[in-house]
Amino acid sequence: MLDIERNGLYYLIIGIFALLFSFTIAFFILKKIGKDPRYILPIDFAEKLRVPLLIFLASLIAKIAVISDIFRFDATKDIVGHISTITVILSIAWFLILFFKVFKKRMLRKYDVHSPNNLKARKVYTQYAILENIIIFIIVTLAVGIALMSFDSIRSVGVSLLTSAGIAGIIIGLAAQKAIGTLLAGIQIALTQPIRLDDVVIVEGEWGWIEEINLTYVVVRIWDKRRLVVPTTYFIENTFQNWTRTSADILGTVFIYADYGLPFDAIRKEQTRLLNATNLWDGNVNVMQVTNATEKSVELRVLVSAKDSPTAWDLRVYLREKLLEFIQNNYPEHLPKTRVTVKKNDTEINPGKSSLP
Repeated sequence: MLDIERNGLYYLIIGIFALLFSFTIAFFILKKIGKDPRYILPIDFAEKLRVPLLIFLASLIAKIAVISDIFRFDATKDIVGHISTITVILSIAWFLILFFKVFKKRMLRKYDVHSPNNLKARKVYTQYAILENIIIFIIVTLAVGIALMSFDSIRSVGVSLLTSAGIAGIIIGLAAQKAIGTLLAGIQIALTQPIRLDDVVIVEGEWGWIEEINLTYVVVRIWDKRRLVVPTTYFIENTFQNWTRTSADILGTVFIYADYGLPFDAIRKEQTRLLNATNLWDGNVNVMQVTNATEKSVELRVLVSAKDSPTAWDLRVYLREKLLEFIQNNYPEHLPKTRVTVKKNDTEINPGKSSLP
């Protein structure tokens, strides 16, 4: 009995030393690889891999101990064996997720989503963002399923459930129809890309940017810093506006109402001067047209272009303010006014007589 306890303690000490030694060697190698820019691993990858690496090595040592029949009691042997099997599976899944994140980061390094012409970059970022969610979902599902199947009791329950899988499958399929449709919508967005990361959209009457695209929902960052969370099926089943579908540049309009006597050529010259004096204008579109005339005023439509929608908004505000100031300072008599014509009465009132009864 004493010999068995001594042997158990002896193997425990050896296992701890083996774990520390193997972990130190593996961590040192990963850290050295991360410092070399020729390799794919980032500098901080060793730190991210510290916990799963420790779990994986400890599980392997425990699994070796189980195979070597070190444990005295069968119950202890079974518990340690199952725990080591589960932790090996989960640590491998952890490894795969981390390696995919490194691969994604490496592939996206050549794309700059903050550049002015970032259409291709946003397309690639969107594909990898959704692909990452899909792969992580698959890895976690498979890891949990394999881990649960390592238990004989659960495996036997699973076999018994397969006998009634026909009816159960139909019921579960009907119950999970919406959830499955949401997942498929996320995959469809990744393939067809009606929206991309950082796209400017109008959803439910709200103007904002696509901030996150997940498998089941999309986060829209509204212009006033609110967040609109929309299910992915919305962008497949409903109509919405995408202002940056093919390019980021966009046209902006400003409407001004004035009197009929306003000289339009003077407004055109002032508009051109204002555009040349600001860096908000991209230099492409500069148009001023009279688009309507009513009994009270004329409608002037200013059409200009900018590199993106936020800049177009600022340019519209700038032009509206400066053109109104120009009209107020130079042509105040041609601001919108209401005309009233008063006709003189044919019958003159005798000033010598009172009009009172």
